[in-house]
Amino acid sequence: MRTLILAAVLAALPLSALAQTAAPSAADRAMAAGYKALTVCSALKTAEAAGGSRTLASVEANELVGVYPELDGLVRAMPVEIGERQVSVPWDEAMPPRVAVFSPGRGCAIQPVGWTGESPEMVRPGVRVNEPFMVADPHGNAALLNEAVQGAFEGGYGEGVNTTAVLVLQADRVVAEEYGEDFGVDTPQRTWSVGKSLAGTIIGAAVHRGEVDVNAPAAIADWSRGGDPRAAITLDQLMRMASGLTSDTAGNRTDALYFGGVGIDEQVTTWPLIAPPGTRYRYANNDTLLAVLSIAPTFERHPPAALFRRLGMYDTWAETDWRGNYMLSSQVWTTARDLARFGQLYLNDGVVDGERILPEGWRDYVSRPSGPQPGGAQGYGATFWLFNRSEGIPADAISANGNRGQYVIIVPSRNIVIVRRGEDPAGKRFDFVAFTRDILAALD
Repeated sequence: MRTLILAAVLAALPLSALAQTAAPSAADRAMAAGYKALTVCSALKTAEAAGGSRTLASVEANELVGVYPELDGLVRAMPVEIGERQVSVPWDEAMPPRVAVFSPGRGCAIQPVGWTGESPEMVRPGVRVNEPFMVADPHGNAALLNEAVQGAFEGGYGEGVNTTAVLVLQADRVVAEEYGEDFGVDTPQRTWSVGKSLAGTIIGAAVHRGEVDVNAPAAIADWSRGGDPRAAITLDQLMRMASGLTSDTAGNRTDALYFGGVGIDEQVTTWPLIAPPGTRYRYANNDTLLAVLSIAPTFERHPPAALFRRLGMYDTWAETDWRGNYMLSSQVWTTARDLARFGQLYLNDGVVDGERILPEGWRDYVSRPSGPQPGGAQGYGATFWLFNRSEGIPADAISANGNRGQYVIIVPSRNIVIVRRGEDPAGKRFDFVAFTRDILAALD
């Protein structure tokens, strides 16, 4: 009974509310332990599967520094136990540890509070070494390009940021690639919300196969009861953050799903409408999670891993919750090179090696600000951010943006992809607009 009550608390309360208590509550500690177990598991196990290696010290110095303020101290203090197939973090004398379990092809999944099950047998697949990119001298000013890249690592685009990788692709050739200490070509990192743009790409592939219509109502079974107004929400509106659904916090932190062990299908379908669909922009993890849930029947024949392999993204893991639901709003681990391959797909308008993967014109579709728009420097399309308000950057440029400084900038008119990976602490922001502008100027 205690486990069920705690799970309900995790699902119902945002951490900002929980953090107002004088001392860390059981829910705080359970969430912090889940965060640490999953992060350590994903970082260590995906690196090993990619043919590289990470150490716990490296993860603690990068991924586990500067996390959400209400979790930061707890995460630092909690011990961690690393096994062959799982990572455990004790958090309460009366409860079992929080556990994340690694599965080949899917990465790690955090188990629910109170889980004591057996880990599945881990099969070690043969390591696939990706074909290297061709390397070329830049078409432009090499000195300026090097200055911008070095500036990314030396604080030139934000005080206190932590750049872990920069890769610049021009005309399908690498013209710049550099990594921070403990990171390299075979080091996957969490994408955070770059995963939303990967989700939009997976949806596009399903559209091209004729399995999905973005203009049709999203196929959410819990909304199919007669008279439920949410049944009118389209897949397109979910992709544009225009569902009209409420969310618990601005930006919609879904900690209970990401680290708490609550299943996606247990929570994301429960939010009520607070605005007519298609009339209000509100950035929300829930909208992407619902979009992915709505196309889940296609995954039996076409799992995300199959699309990643087709794109040459062999070091990419789309993680799931413990019930097998994909968390493509955030929980993807991948390398800088794999993200460059993802960007190439859009430079080539959805074609790989002569085979069309995305519908013709899909790049224009995701780049179109046809729904209600956010304020700020960037507009929003369908799972991609737009540079339609940024001086010095071509208007056709789009980007996939993620927490802690993850950026994939795609500039079709210049045939350029810019990847910046980071582990920026909370409150520290990398100026990716200025960085993009400087890289493009160097390659002009």
